[in-house]
Amino acid sequence: MGRNTRKRRTPLATKAIAASAALALGGGGLIWANFYASAHEENPANQTKAAGAQIATIQCPDVGQKLTKVPKRARRGVDRELANLDKQISEAYSRLASTRQAQAGDPGFVNNAILGPLKSKRTAALDRIGINIRRVGGKAPNLGRFAGCKGMAANPNTNDGNAGGGQNDGGQNNGGQDQGQNNGGQGNGGQGNGQGGNGGQAGNGPAAADFINIEDVQPNSRNLPNGLAANGEGGSTGSFTTNCGTNENENRNSDNVIVAPGVSNGAQHQHDYVGNQSNNAFASDEDLANAQTTCQNQGDKSSYFWPVLRIQDGSQDIDQGQPGGGQDGNVGKIVEPAEAQLKFVGNRTSDVVAMPKALRIITGDAKSFTNGLNNANTSWSCTGFEDRQVTDKYPICPQGSSVVRTSNFQSCWDGQNIDSANHRTHVDFVEADGTCSNGFQAIPQLQVRLVYDVQAPQIDNGQVQNAFAVDSFPEQLHKPITDHNDFINFFDEDLMNEMVRCINSGEDCQ
Repeated sequence: MGRNTRKRRTPLATKAIAASAALALGGGGLIWANFYASAHEENPANQTKAAGAQIATIQCPDVGQKLTKVPKRARRGVDRELANLDKQISEAYSRLASTRQAQAGDPGFVNNAILGPLKSKRTAALDRIGINIRRVGGKAPNLGRFAGCKGMAANPNTNDGNAGGGQNDGGQNNGGQDQGQNNGGQGNGGQGNGQGGNGGQAGNGPAAADFINIEDVQPNSRNLPNGLAANGEGGSTGSFTTNCGTNENENRNSDNVIVAPGVSNGAQHQHDYVGNQSNNAFASDEDLANAQTTCQNQGDKSSYFWPVLRIQDGSQDIDQGQPGGGQDGNVGKIVEPAEAQLKFVGNRTSDVVAMPKALRIITGDAKSFTNGLNNANTSWSCTGFEDRQVTDKYPICPQGSSVVRTSNFQSCWDGQNIDSANHRTHVDFVEADGTCSNGFQAIPQLQVRLVYDVQAPQIDNGQVQNAFAVDSFPEQLHKPITDHNDFINFFDEDLMNEMVRCINSGEDCQ
């Protein structure tokens, strides 16, 4: 099977949540409700009222993940149109959120006034993507079938129990994942005006159902990745830690040079940047290579970036009226991490090879709430409780404990490309036995651990006070499963070689 067409392996977080979703929805996986009818309503008037209440957000096919073979000369134009598709969805979501009364009175409103026009706009953008590809001699797939979008259920019948089982995070993790579900009758629409609102300071999340007391999560339900060889034999057991600060410089923007180069506000949410100080939508590889860095070792000019965390306590930040901030539903005070630990570890079965300069890796999926779980890869916990991990909940930590976000990156590389058309197929997770498949090579695995000192949210009568949440695309409702992390390698050659030597020789270096 070719490298760009092979079946993708699913991270642990994805498989655990998929198991929970399958149980909750009768084993059929994620099923978006028909938003014009309710199986429990026979009265048409009640169906109309239920329709408006059920639609929390909009689900559209993620075209970017389906474009695995875009000619390099067409990628800039294609990426701009993909960013345009994201903007169209956000605009449609904003209209959805602002027309709840009209939806309650007209069962055809969403389809006629929101989804129909959105499909027309998407059709035009998809046509332009095809033109960009064909213009350079490429073969454009039939993209028109991805134009239609759906209303996503506000309150699917989520499971109040726990889902466990033998999961596998690309071979790095083995063991069950306890979801610790306790929805308290909230679901996704438990807050707001009763017409599909999702709570949160901006009305688009988070909801009470997005939080769980970490002490209610089963200990040792998930084996965490440590990068070490089985039984301490074979493989590459060393590590390399780089210290790049916690973004004391407050270097932030709502761009994403990996997925939306040349597009201002291409992410529609703010990122914290540490390391490279020149990362924005318009930065070239030359710009990044010549940038300043916050890393103590000046040979590391890599860019490490992730969505900011905000406290929704009624306060605002300086971007409250700006793109990526309040204009995109991201409100509240941005919180700088108290700690940001950046560590590279080895492979359980083999030595690692050097990463190529300018290699790009994305882990997790900023759109996993509507995309589904194929690329979800999140981990939330609390200090002192890090043997308890959750993926689709934000943790409520006891007094004296801090919130922890952990991201573990793909650690197999195709040996040729620093990026791919969908930004994923050039790298992969390891297999269950720790090996890389399809001729891929093991590279150092980046593990990012972020610690935040935030006040624990309070849940009272289904309402959440002082909530915290990661920034997200507006229609993703600030769900914890949308957390993600990005990396662009700009270690100089000598320092990268030192990293590889340390990891392969079993040393712990920094």
